[in-house]
Amino acid sequence: MFIVRWILGRIILLLNFIFSPRGLKRDADTQANVDAQTKSMTLYQFAACPFCVKVRRQMKRLSLNVELRDAKTSPFKEELLSEGGSPKVPCLRIEKDNGEVQWMYESSDINAYLSERFVPQEQACQG
Repeated sequence: MFIVRWILGRIILLLNFIFSPRGLKRDADTQANVDAQTKSMTLYQFAACPFCVKVRRQMKRLSLNVELRDAKTSPFKEELLSEGGSPKVPCLRIEKDNGEVQWMYESSDINAYLSERFVPQEQACQG
């Protein structure tokens, strides 16, 4: 089973590389503002997890520079479990301005949150 999962994981990564989405183009000031906002976010993920790939593709589409942490490695795995409450990935850690930390699981929820927060209004109206 390990070999099958490893092969499927490599296929997922290859297809993601070949069909990588284009990033959203913003002017320099707007992108700097977005980058400042994403400094408070961290994505706990596995490289070949299809749900993690789904979130990373959305981040690329939106040109978001979010820190990625491999939840298979010891310090991040324990951090995800002790602070987030579950070892499940993908998980987006969001530190709010008041210091409160939100741990968001589920790729669809994460993608919806990122779209709501970072899609420009004129593009959201177009569809």
